[in-house]
Amino acid sequence: DTVLMEPARARFETTLDLWATAVELRRQAFRREHPAASDDQIERLVNQWLAHRPGAERGDGPRG
Repeated sequence: DTVLMEPARARFETTLDLWATAVELRRQAFRREHPAASDDQIERLVNQWLAHRPGAERGDGPRG
């Protein structure tokens, strides 16, 4: 139960859930944009998006 978790863990799990939802929404958008694409082709598009979306070119976190 999230209420019983320590706050940092609950926030982290929420972040992961939001990330998974964002990726799934993008996958669904690719399916609408490319209705004839195979599952493998859709996954390639998702992976390309993950690698090249704004902010991904140097990684998602600050570098020291």
